[in-house]
Amino acid sequence: MVQEISVEVDGKTLSFETGKLAKQASGAVTVRLGDSMVLVTVVGGNEPETPLDFFPLTVDVEERMYAAGKIPGGFLKREGRPSENSILTARLIDRPIRPSFPKGYTANVHVIATVLSADMINPPDVLAMNGASAAISLSDLPFKGPLAAVRIGLVDGKVVINPTYEELAQSKIDVIVAGNKEEILMVEGEADEVDEEVMLGALEDARAALDKIIAAQEKFAAEAGVPKREFVAPAMDDGFYGEVMSFVADDTATAMMITGRKERRAALDEIAAKAREKFADKVDEKAREIKSALYDAEKKEFRRNIVENGRRADGRGLTEIRPITCEVGLLPRAHGSGLFTRGETQVLTALTLGAIGEVQKVDGLGIETSKRFLHHYNFPPFSTGETGFMRGPKRREIGHGALVESAMYPMIPMDETFQFTVRLVSEVLESNGSSSMASVCASSLALMDAGVPIKEPVAGIAMGFIKEGDKEAILTDIMGSEDFMGDMDFKIAGTKNGITAWQMDAKIGGISHATIGLALAQAKDARMAILKMITDTIPAPRAEMSQYAPRLIIVTVPTDKIREIIGPGGKMIRSIVEETGAQIDIEDDGRVFITARDVDSGAKAKAMIDRITAPPAPVNVGEEFVGPVVTVAPFGAFVELMPGRDGLIHISKLASRRIDRVEDVVNVGDKVHVKVVGVDERGKVSLVPVDVDKLKVD
Repeated sequence: MVQEISVEVDGKTLSFETGKLAKQASGAVTVRLGDSMVLVTVVGGNEPETPLDFFPLTVDVEERMYAAGKIPGGFLKREGRPSENSILTARLIDRPIRPSFPKGYTANVHVIATVLSADMINPPDVLAMNGASAAISLSDLPFKGPLAAVRIGLVDGKVVINPTYEELAQSKIDVIVAGNKEEILMVEGEADEVDEEVMLGALEDARAALDKIIAAQEKFAAEAGVPKREFVAPAMDDGFYGEVMSFVADDTATAMMITGRKERRAALDEIAAKAREKFADKVDEKAREIKSALYDAEKKEFRRNIVENGRRADGRGLTEIRPITCEVGLLPRAHGSGLFTRGETQVLTALTLGAIGEVQKVDGLGIETSKRFLHHYNFPPFSTGETGFMRGPKRREIGHGALVESAMYPMIPMDETFQFTVRLVSEVLESNGSSSMASVCASSLALMDAGVPIKEPVAGIAMGFIKEGDKEAILTDIMGSEDFMGDMDFKIAGTKNGITAWQMDAKIGGISHATIGLALAQAKDARMAILKMITDTIPAPRAEMSQYAPRLIIVTVPTDKIREIIGPGGKMIRSIVEETGAQIDIEDDGRVFITARDVDSGAKAKAMIDRITAPPAPVNVGEEFVGPVVTVAPFGAFVELMPGRDGLIHISKLASRRIDRVEDVVNVGDKVHVKVVGVDERGKVSLVPVDVDKLKVD
């Protein structure tokens, strides 16, 4: 039976439908906004016989190019590996859903969102997020939902819920918010230096919209009436678990007072070894209880020290930032480089400037067709002292790279004065928390080192949250263990003027609006301190770019001259590129971008273009020229007198005898010595050989 429900949010109708498509799935929902449609399915497997120590949730987003009436690019003409946008949307779906399953649930769950229709007006990512929640709510899977998601924009000072692409182009913010009935689970987005108070106000408007969508999903699921499968967390021997906890408690408390990360880890490993020796006869039978007790003892002491004593594992106070160092100009041949080290997190970012023609082509369902600012993030296993496989960027690396790109984008000059393609690559060399925010700081250093005229430097900080009973603590500059054992990971990047990007994930049931506000205020103080360290290192973008950076010359020519610059079959522009080594990109409005490896080659290319586009110099009867034959026709040979000016030697004048073919005397490329004998009213030049018997010149 087909079942439908719709809800109006900010004047737009969001509809859900089930029972028509994909009925073999555990849950399937088609979500529609305007003419954008996404089919979201979920399939849940059975609990494995041996419980896993993680939740095997998989989320895939499939962009079908037919959704926008497009045929995929490339040789195969079919969709291949997921696009970056698909991966980012899959992460948006995963992050609020994962903590909404019960602790200890280890059955395989697979969510697939397939974009069936894209109207190029309404972005489909938020539809996929709501569809995932609705599909799981309709299934028999245990789920602490439903959840809802909305995008918020800020157009002319007014908050817009689920803005269109056109509205987003005018918006000061582009933020996606996901939450349950009580609290916020996830925030992800970018802004153009927006104040913290404005962001909090936008979140309040988002809260009202979330409540309406959640209510609709609850009604939708109730009408479907699918009973939930029973789930009981794997039983644990509480008595033995408590015995292990008692044995390790005191030693763990002592170990957690060690401020050095490696030394603290060594002490905890020694405690674990003692526990396994003490309970050697039960190590195999009670491995789960022993592992849980060791972890819980560490976590309990870790969190207790923070909320009761205001002391963190490395000895810092709650608002204290780890020691920071900044350097620029480390890489002699890169166009710009910056090294940012914060505690045991270190990122080296390198910048490359390229021609405007080196933009990244985007083949997807969005309205963006090309990108000329790129940030890529690499997280090799040695950064955490581990081994691993190097097989291309993983989803996490793509997500972190996109977050840094969003943070830096508003600061990149996009006007006529700076027409380069910009690529930043952040190499994480050490990681103990917040490598993405360290990448933001290193990117600011690299951009200024390269002489890119950014509006303001950007800094980033990661915030944490611990809640134990009625005691709470917000942490500035979290390290890895505080992320892993904490209740929130909140990354905020911005300038001295406001936020440019933020990302928040809750590890618990949700984060209150008040806590988010306190975290934003605390993060602002930290951001200002880090910005000072950046500007103390390099106060402003360098006045001169690196000697190895390309030089850009912009020439504007009459549009009717573009054809002459390109030449027949591209012959002329190829010859300029081959002779000078410069890259030439021509826009339809007559702008010519000359990107050269040095000043001399750029000047040479410009001079060649100037000669082609300059008004033809006057040619007078009686003048003599030596020039190449550029075209051969049945009636004669055309000779180049100067760039952009040719003349014709009629076939009858090429030799002292009658000839049948022009090629019997001259060919293209031959240099000849000629004299002007006539110029008609249209500027056409007639030529004759100066010496018909010595026409060619060596």
